[in-house]
Amino acid sequence: MSLHIQNLHAILEDGTEILKGVTLEVPKGEVHAIMGPNGSGKSTLSKVIAGHEGYTVTGGCITLNGEDIAEMSIDERSRAGIFLAFQYPSEVPGVSNANFIRAALQARLPEGEEIDAVAYYKDLYAKMDLLEMDRKFTGRAVNEGFSGGEKKRNEILQMMMLDPKFCILDETDSGLDIDALKIVSKGVNSLRSPERGILLITHYQRLLDYIQPDHVHVMAEGRIVRSGGPELALELEQHGYDFLKEAALV
Repeated sequence: MSLHIQNLHAILEDGTEILKGVTLEVPKGEVHAIMGPNGSGKSTLSKVIAGHEGYTVTGGCITLNGEDIAEMSIDERSRAGIFLAFQYPSEVPGVSNANFIRAALQARLPEGEEIDAVAYYKDLYAKMDLLEMDRKFTGRAVNEGFSGGEKKRNEILQMMMLDPKFCILDETDSGLDIDALKIVSKGVNSLRSPERGILLITHYQRLLDYIQPDHVHVMAEGRIVRSGGPELALELEQHGYDFLKEAALV
């Protein structure tokens, strides 16, 4: 079972084609990384998988564990097990972290079933401790007044609490100092499981020093142009993307 993307094409509202035939499979239990130059379509791919309304799929398919999710709403995809950690997490004024996460968990329970408050806070605090988050953050509005690193840790906290089947992290390392990067990576690594797939989108090898992928893919001009093992990221770090052009791959 896996996330399977086959010949995916997608356009912006103005008709500009961004994804031009992406094919990718991420089996559960594996961590895959996508790298590529700016404008190659990496972030667009993550948003299209999650169901962002700013893009229209014009061809291809997206299936999660054999189920076609291309026609699902954002909420339906989330309930099916997709979680997207944004590069720039949004603020939600007036809603505390604890209530926000609790409401998301409650929405996934069968009708009439209630969250056990004691068990919920025990689990929440344990995960906050792992992410080295002050427990006072439970009462603060979601991401409001948070630093960049605090927002990223909060995204990982939400992901850990919701326990999705498939995690997509869109440049989670962006703007993090080395200490925050290590903490965020520890949280992501805690979610590695034979039952969960993880897709990392990043520009830099440094994230992959802490979250070692099983496979690395390179995107350029809206397509996956090369795939390989972790050593591919090291090639990119050493030579940049020019070596792909020299190899006539883009």
